[in-house]
Amino acid sequence: MPHMTAFARNQWYVAAYSHEVGREELLGRTILGEPLVFYRTEEEGTPVALHDRCVHRRYPLSKSGLDGDRIVCGYHGFTYDQTGACVYVPGQKRVPRTARVQSYPVVEQDSLVWVWIGDPALADPQTIPRARHLDSPGWVTVRGMEPIDADYGLLVDNLLDLSHETYLHGGYIGTPEVAETPITTEVDEGAGIVRVSRHMDDAECPPFYARSTGIEGRITRWQDIEYHAPCLYLLHSRIAPVGVVPEADGSDPNGFHTEITYAITPSADGKVYDFWMVSRDWATQDAEVTEFLRGNNHTVVMQDVDALNLLQETLGTERTGYQELSINIDTGGLAARRILARLVEEGDKPMEKVQ
Repeated sequence: MPHMTAFARNQWYVAAYSHEVGREELLGRTILGEPLVFYRTEEEGTPVALHDRCVHRRYPLSKSGLDGDRIVCGYHGFTYDQTGACVYVPGQKRVPRTARVQSYPVVEQDSLVWVWIGDPALADPQTIPRARHLDSPGWVTVRGMEPIDADYGLLVDNLLDLSHETYLHGGYIGTPEVAETPITTEVDEGAGIVRVSRHMDDAECPPFYARSTGIEGRITRWQDIEYHAPCLYLLHSRIAPVGVVPEADGSDPNGFHTEITYAITPSADGKVYDFWMVSRDWATQDAEVTEFLRGNNHTVVMQDVDALNLLQETLGTERTGYQELSINIDTGGLAARRILARLVEEGDKPMEKVQ
């Protein structure tokens, strides 16, 4: 069995997109090995998260139904309110004292539904990192989610080292310059943030951008990563034709800003949910660009999914004590591993508040 990255439990994780949580169907997700069920209350529409197993015979509540704000188990009718308390059992008036399922703190923010698996007393919504572009006016986002049969640490590694774009995603987002350009890395240990930047002054325009922006010829390309351990990854991507100088205020009338967001949510040992989003503030009315970005990015994500599934399988066959080789491009990924290990060791001391 390959080494698995331990779970930091007292942290916020993305469990779903806002549009996935409703009342028509109950949503089941497994987060850090815990099976959860999600739904919205009838009046306020606020999301609720409960343990997804009926106390009676362990039937999945996500395969059951709602009666108002209560879940009615689809097997024997045990009924739970939104705090997880059982309020009805069949065939008797008295409800056993132990008839209760756990409820979990939930926060809906920036079109994402965040859940807290650890000690509820430590759940501070102020520590959730922001991704405001996901539901801000003037931005259009395409999104999806792919489950991967790999340790979540492998996905963190993959996203913090973009040099793999040149090889794994050639013909889409990869060009030779990505692998050839050195990176700069900054680590804020206290806040649990890793920043990795790569600025390319004169690069080939990858097909993904050439087709969506209409830029012809070579480009200046910025990739600025901000990873908020353990769950949120932001890639601030900017491209402009070579020679275009940004305005003094940082705006770039001839440039294209794209925000690429990932939520990296461990499902269980060796399983991770890969939530991916691409947001843009240009050509926002162009449905063709939207569909192109959706299809192309899904292809790119699936290339990662296939590679990580294969890598996990390969690691499972390695002899004990094999040595990894790391180089400069791995600086960000190694910093992320260090932070994730520290969060577990320190009993998951929550992150500092996000400004």
